[in-house]
Amino acid sequence: MERKETSEFDQEVLDLYDDYAHGRLNRRDYIKKLGMFAVGGMTAEALMASLSPNYAWAEQVKPDDPRIKTETVTYKSPEGAGEMKGLLAWPAKGKKFPAVLVIHENRGLNPYIADVARRLAVDGFLAFAPDALTPLGGYPGNDDDGRAMQAKRDKAKMTEDFIAAAKFLDTNPKSTGKVGAVGFCYGGGVVYELAAKLPDVVDAGVPFYGRQPDLEDVSKIKAPLMIQNASLDKRIMAGAGPFEAALKKNGKTFEAFVYEGANHGFHNDTTPRYDDAAAKKAWERTVAFFKKNLAEND
Repeated sequence: MERKETSEFDQEVLDLYDDYAHGRLNRRDYIKKLGMFAVGGMTAEALMASLSPNYAWAEQVKPDDPRIKTETVTYKSPEGAGEMKGLLAWPAKGKKFPAVLVIHENRGLNPYIADVARRLAVDGFLAFAPDALTPLGGYPGNDDDGRAMQAKRDKAKMTEDFIAAAKFLDTNPKSTGKVGAVGFCYGGGVVYELAAKLPDVVDAGVPFYGRQPDLEDVSKIKAPLMIQNASLDKRIMAGAGPFEAALKKNGKTFEAFVYEGANHGFHNDTTPRYDDAAAKKAWERTVAFFKKNLAEND
């Protein structure tokens, strides 16, 4: 199946998918509401299928790409699940690299996030993508089940798992000790949390359409931030203004970009919400930001 362009869908349909993907709409009601837009011989089920992730679209860097090396590793998370797993990826040439923690959405370490880690490795980083579903058996192979599994996990424990992952990267033998964090959706919110809770570990953060933290936590942030948001993402944009005002008030270093006409999830190249121009520009900015702020002489 070829990916349809965002423009081929009514915005209300994309908004319904967003509600479903974030648990604000159950499957039955989602299909029922989609039925209102199923015209021209298309069924609600077919429309749902065209909106669902297709991971064949996301593989920009194959797992066996000769430019990189990858390994599934285990790390300790004493305040979280105890023991966690994730994908570690790094350049094939070299010994030490600036490190980037890759934090997934609300559905575990799916193929899209694994590919993002490999993309970072191609660009010269030691990238680590933990799977918050590790204590439940790991990412189950599809997003619907992954989403249901992640909803069962204690949020505070999951945060501790990512805190432990950042510390794991900071002291990893392949790491220069410079650590960045990039996250998407749920993971974007975790980037903010890590910047506030680990100011001496996280050296740079890039949250993609993440839920903003409590404003009282802004003063704890030390790392420069690059905020990536979408203009049609009403839920996240509602908190963007007050949060950025708080960053300014507290004298924090940040850049904030809003991609016009883009939806929440615009970087995820497995669904029609993907916006090619916005995703490529945002990623180009992200890589340049990490290269600047994670340099060893920084």
